[in-house]
Amino acid sequence: MASSAFMQLLSFVLVLGLVHFCSAGRSLAETSDQTQQPILFQYHNGPLLTGKISINLIWYGKFKPSQRAIVSDFITSLSTSSPSTNQPSVATWWKSIEKYYHLSNAKKTSSLSLSLGNQILDGSYSLGKSLSVGKHIKQLAAKGGQSNAINVVLTSSDVLIDGFCSSKCGTHGSSKSSFIRGKSSKFAYIWVGNSETQCPGQCAWPFHQPIYGPQTTPLVAPNNDVGVDGMIINLASLLAGTVTNPFGNGFYQGPKEAPLEAASACPGVYAKGAYPGYAGDLLVDATTGASYNANGLNGKKYLLPALFDPSTSTCSTLV
Repeated sequence: MASSAFMQLLSFVLVLGLVHFCSAGRSLAETSDQTQQPILFQYHNGPLLTGKISINLIWYGKFKPSQRAIVSDFITSLSTSSPSTNQPSVATWWKSIEKYYHLSNAKKTSSLSLSLGNQILDGSYSLGKSLSVGKHIKQLAAKGGQSNAINVVLTSSDVLIDGFCSSKCGTHGSSKSSFIRGKSSKFAYIWVGNSETQCPGQCAWPFHQPIYGPQTTPLVAPNNDVGVDGMIINLASLLAGTVTNPFGNGFYQGPKEAPLEAASACPGVYAKGAYPGYAGDLLVDATTGASYNANGLNGKKYLLPALFDPSTSTCSTLV
């Protein structure tokens, strides 16, 4: 991943860059300054996720039903088959991912359809409260479906993960599946942690004051849950990276070990007018005062990251 040379101006984003849009092994040296040289994304000729994909949620630790509903409604809101009546919507945000598919070298562009799959609850901490991404997260991810699926592991605020807060807020990757019809293949997985008690200034900004940089007033979280609303930001970013670079040879810029992907190329940007320390000119709920940029199903509102537009080489926002 390319490091920024702007030391003082971007000290804030040195943390927030990885914080909100991290894939495995990413460092904190990213910038949300859109005035720099355009980022040139490359397609590395690998597969993108296509067809009907189920997103299975593996809940590890203690989560309230209301917290699970925030995430499950977000996943359901991604589908264009059930768009929110209010705009801008989560489905509209996700639809911009199609540009990556049009630019791929596939002989025939395949569509992608996401849906909410199974939800697995592990409230007893079956693997303990101190986990590693390389071993335990993969083990938990394997509990979901391993064919035509993205398995998302969500860990509660009292679970410690190696590298959590210090270098990442989540990650995505792939793992070998069990033998299905005599064949072994890969399946994609995502892990996101709840940072509410461990590092909200890193992984839940702008709903909490950052640990570095301008100490602006935190925004009100759209679902009144700093930890889970922060998880949504990271989950959205990692979903975008997962479908466009599922196996490390899709769309990205920079080194394969720490790539800039569809959302991680635009750290700290949520609306027009964003700059380091300022998320942008967001919508504000007149009743709750919460800041958001996307409407979801069941009256939910969300804050979603800007996505890199490969056709214009700019960060594209909903508002």
